[in-house]
Amino acid sequence: MPIYQYILKRVLIAIPTLLIVSMISFAIMRLEVHLPPLSVQWGGQAVQLFEGFNINPIDPLAELRLNPAISKAALEQERARRGLDKPAPIQYWLWLKNLLQFNPKALVQGHLNQFFTPNLGLNFSGESVAHILAQRLPNTILLNLVTIAVIWLIAIPLGIYAALNWRTRLDTLLTIFSSTGMAAPSFVIALLLGFVAVKTGIAPYGGLTSVNFEEMNFLEKLFDLAHHLVLPVTVLSIGGIAGLQRQMRGNLLDVLEAEYVRVARAKGLPEHKVIYKHAVRTAINPLVTMFGFEFGTLLSGSAIVEMVLQYPGIGQLALEAARQTDTNMVMSVMLLGATMLLLGNLLGDILLKVVDPRIELA
Repeated sequence: MPIYQYILKRVLIAIPTLLIVSMISFAIMRLEVHLPPLSVQWGGQAVQLFEGFNINPIDPLAELRLNPAISKAALEQERARRGLDKPAPIQYWLWLKNLLQFNPKALVQGHLNQFFTPNLGLNFSGESVAHILAQRLPNTILLNLVTIAVIWLIAIPLGIYAALNWRTRLDTLLTIFSSTGMAAPSFVIALLLGFVAVKTGIAPYGGLTSVNFEEMNFLEKLFDLAHHLVLPVTVLSIGGIAGLQRQMRGNLLDVLEAEYVRVARAKGLPEHKVIYKHAVRTAINPLVTMFGFEFGTLLSGSAIVEMVLQYPGIGQLALEAARQTDTNMVMSVMLLGATMLLLGNLLGDILLKVVDPRIELA
């Protein structure tokens, strides 16, 4: 199948996927479930097996209700402004209707960027959700891209070296590092490294740039940005490097025992060609398919790290919105995360085709 047909097919599959994600996200926040009590007759008496309870979403107006200075009329007015006075299905339909804003005239006029103009609504503070996401999204994308680059540039060579030096002292040290890195929670590493950064001043804690960032020249801005990324990238990379290095090592060890590798050596091919042209190329294929998954999961994995390290990204914003049950913000972030995961998987499949032309896209 040609690549353009495969991309079109994946886009068409992504539409119902994103719709289901939005439904589940909205249901978690808004639907109320009542489980009635369950009892049975035993010896002429009713024996209650289950007391029953209600599962209700968190009240978004809870903080306002606790404020005695706010009247009931003001609460009702705020409830109507946020759309909380309507049934849950109606709320979802209004949100979806605002999201799917299309302008066919722009397509006819050749303005493709104006064809799809989604309205993400306002958050509970009355600010535009789209404007807030536009400010935070580049920060998270930058963090994720730099982290992925660091992980792959370090983990793949380490995995190859560990496989080629199997059961040596260095291989044992790398195995210990992999086990420790995969077992240690990222938020614990963030707390420890954050404490070290504050005490030593080796890296800035919090924020993406310095206060005088606008006064710097280009090279100074670049260095300042990289300096602020050191801490969050290091925290997110430790677990990724440990896992990817371990998988690369295991894949390459399996491939080195394959029949075609022994045949290539028997034909007298140089060892570096056998390793890097044949074995490594085959061993890395399964890891390429994981690229998209890593790109999507970094958004959720970075949420706690952003919160601990005070990094101004989408993850920190999502946690704050979920705590306040800010429907528009949470729904937008969930769709954004699902879209990143789908795009990452699509990119991973295309890269796999580029790495190994023998693979057919279906």
